[in-house]
This record gives sequence, structure tokens and C-alpha cells, in this order.
Amino acid sequence: MSTVTCRKIYTDIPWAHRQHRHDGHCAQLHGHNWGIAITFGCTELDANGFVVDFGRLKYLRAWLDEHLDHACVFNRDDPLRAALTAVGGPAVWKVYLVDCCSCEGMARHLWGVFDALVRRETGGRAHVLSVEVTEDSRNSALYVG
Repeated sequence: MSTVTCRKIYTDIPWAHRQHRHDGHCAQLHGHNWGIAITFGCTELDANGFVVDFGRLKYLRAWLDEHLDHACVFNRDDPLRAALTAVGGPAVWKVYLVDCCSCEGMARHLWGVFDALVRRETGGRAHVLSVEVTEDSRNSALYVG
């Protein structure tokens, strides 16, 4: 059985993170402009001949805006997260928690989020094959589900 694919790219999504286990400057809170490239797949195209209709992916953009745009992404086990975000609270911090906030960790996490959303929206006809996360257009990580 063959798979047909297509790809959607979201760019310049600002969010911050902190690699609390890192022994260098990445342990400090810092931000990047991130990019996310999603590769979709299916075995059967829709009635228009699409894997996914790019014009109907507003649910993915809405998810990005709600959860990551201008957010601070922390590892769930970051020992300073509560203390940092207590200053100013939700008026200052848009917190998003993941198991690992590295480029690699975010690619894996976002694959799980987006695959579930795409399967739900397409009635299981389409799925996410991979997610590539780019950090400031210089570094990237690819997760293939």
C-alpha cells in the first residue's frame, strides 16, 4: 500500500524555553523564532484530490496560537518552573509543559499532538508522518512517527 504526502510549514513562532539540565547557556531562559514543518500522509486522497486541505488547517494554527505563540515552554520536571512563573503569574507567563523542551523533544511532542488532531479532523483518513522543528532557521530536529 502506497502513501501520498504533502507538507505544511509554519514559521516565525516565538516561544522561549530553558534546558535546565544543560551545563551551559541553554540552562538560562531564552527564546527563539521557531518553525514547524508537518508532513501529512494518507492512502486515499479526499474528494478534491488532497491529502489534507491546506485551507482547512485552521485548527492547527489555532492550536499553535493558543499553546505556543509567545509561550514559555518548560520541561515538566524543571525545578525552577514554579518559582519563575510565580512572579507575575498568568498575566506575565503563558506556560506550556512538555517532557523535553529541546528541539528534538518538541518535534516528538508536536507529532503526538498534531497526529491526533489530524486524525480527528479527517475521520482517520489522513495522519502525520513527521514533524520537523526548526530553531531560528539554523538548527532543526525531525521526528518520524
